[in-house]
Amino acid sequence: MKQGLIEIYCGDGKGKTTAALGLILRAAGRDLKVLLCQFLKGRETGELTSLKFLPQVEILRGKALTKFTFQMTAEEKEQVAKEHAVLLHRALTKCQEGKFDLLVLDEALGACALKLLDEQALLNFLKQKPAGLEVVLTGRNPSGALLEAADYVSEINKRKHPFDKGILAREGIEY
Repeated sequence: MKQGLIEIYCGDGKGKTTAALGLILRAAGRDLKVLLCQFLKGRETGELTSLKFLPQVEILRGKALTKFTFQMTAEEKEQVAKEHAVLLHRALTKCQEGKFDLLVLDEALGACALKLLDEQALLNFLKQKPAGLEVVLTGRNPSGALLEAADYVSEINKRKHPFDKGILAREGIEY
């Protein structure tokens, strides 16, 4: 019997998305169908370029963000929230149709914490998701309710980060 669980990769350290991408590669290598849905991200990354070569993986992304959320006006945040709602609905509808074995909702935790994604809609889906669907949520600041819904919780903590010394994200390493 195939049982899909709920996983959370959270914390302030580097590697949450990287861990989820490792699981995507493992699943694709076993011919599982994967849906990656990204929130709060905009730039093209090396991993997205690579994933496009895997026929088992479908990627959903919204419009590219041109600002960090702390730089956005209330109106811009409202627009992002509307776009994220549509994106989440598309992803969850595809999964309810039984087309996927693994769903990765990258940065969903941060989007929920920032009120740019409807946490209750996400929780409702998690409670009634298809039995065989594995779901991975990544990001910072998961709520107690999301932590409670999860079967796995892995926290990645920052001890040091190059950004603290003014070193910006490097192509091929951080993106």
